[in-house]
Amino acid sequence: MPKQFVIEAIMLAIYGELMAPSQPVEYFIPASTIYELDEFYHSPEPIMPIPADDQHVRKVMQEMIQFFSDPFNRKRMEKGLIAPWSIVPFSFPNGVTLNVVKVDDNAMWGELFDPVETQLLLTSMRFEIPLITDQTDYQDRILEYVIPVQFYDVDDFEFALEQGISLDELREP
Repeated sequence: MPKQFVIEAIMLAIYGELMAPSQPVEYFIPASTIYELDEFYHSPEPIMPIPADDQHVRKVMQEMIQFFSDPFNRKRMEKGLIAPWSIVPFSFPNGVTLNVVKVDDNAMWGELFDPVETQLLLTSMRFEIPLITDQTDYQDRILEYVIPVQFYDVDDFEFALEQGISLDELREP
């Protein structure tokens, strides 16, 4: 059975190694983060500090935007993402599946988390799967406000994939 993680689309563009894991993986991606790719792509702000890396990430983002804008894929998402928590899967080589999820932001945490962060948390809670992120301030807020989700820093992805810590282990006294 593939390991499952919640992640936002931009992370897959920035960290290409996530699309070439050492074993099968399923990513649950809130649909809003796919639509957010276009904003990042057209932003004048650099995404990466090194210009060559920034160009590469923007190229990957453009490919992702084109993939999800393809008429067949766009129609699949339009027809499949009607009800809250509906999922449209996309299979890729290397045992990777992207599960695009319709998540409605319910402003559960008000000003503590932005809408995308809230959707990531809700997805993680709903499917009881860990979240992958690279934002230390986000990780700190999850811990500070005792949000009941498991998360891994992107730097610990291989550990999470190969060994990880199960929810049952976390729940043991």
